[in-house]
Amino acid sequence: MRRMNTPRRILVIQGHPDGAHPHFLHALAAAYAEGARAAGHAVREVDVSRLDFPLLRSAAEWKHGEVPAAIRPVQDEVRWAQHLLLMFPLWLGDMPALLKGFLEQLARPGFAFTEGEQRNPFAAKGLTGRSARVVVTMGMPALVYRYLYRAHSVKSLERNILGFVGIAPVHETLIGGVESMSDAARQRWLARLRALGAAAD
Repeated sequence: MRRMNTPRRILVIQGHPDGAHPHFLHALAAAYAEGARAAGHAVREVDVSRLDFPLLRSAAEWKHGEVPAAIRPVQDEVRWAQHLLLMFPLWLGDMPALLKGFLEQLARPGFAFTEGEQRNPFAAKGLTGRSARVVVTMGMPALVYRYLYRAHSVKSLERNILGFVGIAPVHETLIGGVESMSDAARQRWLARLRALGAAAD
């Protein structure tokens, strides 16, 4: 866990598609933000479920289309941040479709990538200098997901999205068995997220 004396700017991205009902992932995000603010870090939060944006349907639209109005302020928040906390539930072995669509809109050329002399949108990574932690909740035991399924969707996110745009290092927290988790275990996880927030990790 990172030990920091200098306050950091943290952006919490809540990727649970259901913002109308409370879920354990929301409590985890609140615990992290609470710990971070108590330690003197600046925290801003984005709830993907409350954003209105279309899905991208072509490479041309991704490269040249207008960035949706709901996404532009989030790009500003990412520019502001030094550390990102990205949270989502595991659905069908992957991140929810809403979050994937959000990341596709967010990571647009000119923001996530800087074009070079050859007009190549991948010439330079646009989000270097930022770290991240990915927190994933799931019904299966976390050890099963990590070792039997090799945490494939999280590894893909870390390598093909976050790492591809220059965000590093990226750490992960996998929380399994959430549907049958005891109150005591939930409290332990909330305490752990508070500690991670305090450390800006």
